[in-house]
Amino acid sequence: MSLALMQNILAAEDTVSGSVSIIGYGLGTLGPGIGIGFLVGKTVEGISRQPESAGQVRTLMFIGLALVEALALFGFALAFVVQ
Repeated sequence: MSLALMQNILAAEDTVSGSVSIIGYGLGTLGPGIGIGFLVGKTVEGISRQPESAGQVRTLMFIGLALVEALALFGFALAFVVQ
C-alpha cells in the first residue's frame, strides 16, 4: 500500500453510516438457529427411539423452542435499542 492511500484511510475514520447493529443481529441469529435445529433434531431422534414417550418429548421440545425464540427476540429488540 502506498503512503498516500494509508493516510486517506486513516483520515476517513468516521465514514461508516447506517446502523451496524443490524449486522450484529444478523450474526446473532446464528445461535438461535443452531439451537432450534439441534433441539428439533434431537426430539425427532428421541421420538424415533421411544415412540411411546412422544407426547412428553414434544412438550419439552416446545418449551425449549420458546426459550430459544425468546433469546432471538431479545437480540432483535437490542439491535434497535442500542445504537
